[in-house]
Amino acid sequence: MINLFRSAMFLVCFNLFVVSTASSQETKPLTILPSWNTGGSKNAIVEYVTKTTTKGSINYIPVSERIAVFDNDGTLWPENPIPFQLAYALDNLKVQVMKKPALKDDDAVKAALSGDLPALLADSHKGLLRVMALTHSGMTTTEFNTSVAEWISKTKHPKFKKPYYECVYQPMLEVLTYLRANNFKTFIVSGGGADFMRVWSERVYGIPPEQVIGSNARTRFEFRDGKPVLLKTLDHFFIDDKEGKPVGIHQHIGRRPVICIGNSDGDKAMMEYTTIGNPRLSLGVIIHHTDAEREYAYDAKPASSGKLVDALADAPKQSWLVVDMKKEWKRVFPFEK
Repeated sequence: MINLFRSAMFLVCFNLFVVSTASSQETKPLTILPSWNTGGSKNAIVEYVTKTTTKGSINYIPVSERIAVFDNDGTLWPENPIPFQLAYALDNLKVQVMKKPALKDDDAVKAALSGDLPALLADSHKGLLRVMALTHSGMTTTEFNTSVAEWISKTKHPKFKKPYYECVYQPMLEVLTYLRANNFKTFIVSGGGADFMRVWSERVYGIPPEQVIGSNARTRFEFRDGKPVLLKTLDHFFIDDKEGKPVGIHQHIGRRPVICIGNSDGDKAMMEYTTIGNPRLSLGVIIHHTDAEREYAYDAKPASSGKLVDALADAPKQSWLVVDMKKEWKRVFPFEK
């Protein structure tokens, strides 16, 4: 009951924030992106939106073409100490091992339980796919959605001691709201599982399930107990990362984005697709994790995922904004005072 109450209160507060922010943008321009320090990236984002939404401007973009894509892990919420979906998979894996102790002898299970992420990602993510098979496939989509919803409502982040759905970046919530107030359509394009994100993306970010693109596999239709169900499998697994992101954008959106916001080399191809050779004025933004006290500080050597080297080096050449989290964000999370 307490968890349900807290979830309800969070949803109410978040919706009030979205409404109040959107309305204030129409009447009080100075309150746009209030959790961002004035200058630098904030000014550049506001200037871009102003140029592309002002009728008569040479850079005006029709509403139908205002597509903004966002990475999720490390861009909209943390990916340390491990991506949240991997934390979900590990919790489920522990339950599976309790039921079937023989799984402890499985190399992928050993790597997962010991936190050996490089081993899980080696050989084209072979170990990770094995863990996903043990914890994700075989469920109906309804069973999976229920499992994720229960997990995310009960489990807390190990550092922040808050439910995972509260560990979202306040400045990025404001960017999402600001863009939507100016008729940009916002999409998640993430290496995380599409089904995992679709359970909570609308409640947490205001992004509906149909605007979530992520890693996915074939879903099978069948009847169970006389009722139609969709069954999750790992057949034809598509990893929506690196070069896979532009492919996913083309397959699911069918339009080239004009705004791309990411945080790692895994987003570099998506950033290039958005900004290089685009006939429309485009904007590329990299979130650089520089705040070890309020969040984490990493680029070349992340704790798990989120390596940022090549994209960071290319940023000046491609005129991508690099957001220094420590310097440019007044606060990181909604729960900060």
